[in-house]
Amino acid sequence: MSLEFLDAPNVFGRRPRSDFSHYLPRLKREFYQADAVIFWTMPVSHRKQGWLTDCFHVTFREIMLHAAAREGLVCPAYCLMPDHIHLVWMGLRCDTDQRNGIKFLRAQIGPFLKPAKFQHQAYDHVLSAKERQRHAFSLACADYVLLNPLKAGLVKKPGDWPFLGAIIPGCPRANPFDAGYWPWFWKHYFDAREPGIEKRLLPPREME
Repeated sequence: MSLEFLDAPNVFGRRPRSDFSHYLPRLKREFYQADAVIFWTMPVSHRKQGWLTDCFHVTFREIMLHAAAREGLVCPAYCLMPDHIHLVWMGLRCDTDQRNGIKFLRAQIGPFLKPAKFQHQAYDHVLSAKERQRHAFSLACADYVLLNPLKAGLVKKPGDWPFLGAIIPGCPRANPFDAGYWPWFWKHYFDAREPGIEKRLLPPREME
């Protein structure tokens, strides 16, 4: 569950299990299931660039829709950067499993990166109950995902970056920079979420 990116900024300040761990530590699988809310980052190996095009963006959105349908997910914000991808997933069904979703996404998108390739593992941050509160969550989406191009000096206004957006099945024009987006999104999310999903009990927050 570490976000100590091998070639990306350390956003949440956590450390890997050890310097000798080949795979990043993950929380128990239950924390990736059902109504989990997770920030994912997929760095490209060796910061390889040149793959980010309008055509790739269209392909990414199509595959994200397939992942959403398979696993019962919505993505309120994503951003494709020149050497990595940020996205936020929120589960909608009791059988949603974001580990399965990210595995599917990486496998389907990988061929379109060639000759570049993803690093061997995606990075994640499973949000706590406090981090999931509406105002805190909206600010985190902006700071961690949507404002990346501005911070990197790629644009003068955040909304000018062409490779970001949201993936809400049935809502192709959903835009996180539209006025009223977040109130609209929260209503849509709670309407789409499987009833009672928020009542599930989780084990202690521990690594596998």
